[in-house]
Amino acid sequence: MMTIEQRLADIRSRVKKATVEAERKPDSVQLVAVSKTFDADQIRPVISAGQRVFGENRVQEAQAKWPGLRQETDGIELHLIGPLQSNKAADAVALFDVIETVDREKIARALAEEMKRQGRSLRLYVQVNTGMEPQKAGIAPDDVPAFLSLCRDEIGLPIEGLMCIPPADEYPGPHFALLAKLAAENGVDKLSMGMSGDFETAIGFGATSVRVGSAVFGAR
Repeated sequence: MMTIEQRLADIRSRVKKATVEAERKPDSVQLVAVSKTFDADQIRPVISAGQRVFGENRVQEAQAKWPGLRQETDGIELHLIGPLQSNKAADAVALFDVIETVDREKIARALAEEMKRQGRSLRLYVQVNTGMEPQKAGIAPDDVPAFLSLCRDEIGLPIEGLMCIPPADEYPGPHFALLAKLAAENGVDKLSMGMSGDFETAIGFGATSVRVGSAVFGAR
């Protein structure tokens, strides 16, 4: 059985290999280690192995462990990759560096207000529900142009990327291709797509960051 450090090294190697095979620039894909449900003691070995970028699903869970971990280590970059409620916007802006799940006007306006109030400039992604799944967060693909225009032009949010989570029972390639197409058509540079089971496919379709949890930390 591999240690956490060995698993992290393996994932980094696979990311690099997939990037080379896609004929992309070295270091063009960021690895986001998804630490949701893992406590501080389980995260520390990954930090010690050199990982600095992490993803969390819930604001409250992240608040319980990351302030302390950040006091121990400089250079941590924290991504919110789960749904955000407007009443948690203030806490999210205070804690996270990147929010990948902007998906409705109310959240966009709440984030803009909190970033101004707190004097923080977060990096923001719009989540797209590429599979049109009713139980899943994210805007419809057809709504991307109008929503980006609202965020950028009316609300003044600096949207830098798009994010998606393809349906679990479908081949993810077409969903990744759709997200890449939407990004290109709308002047968006970053693509957050791909998880433990499909990140190599995502890199082939242009992912600039991949969200890998269980393949690094082990089974939840």
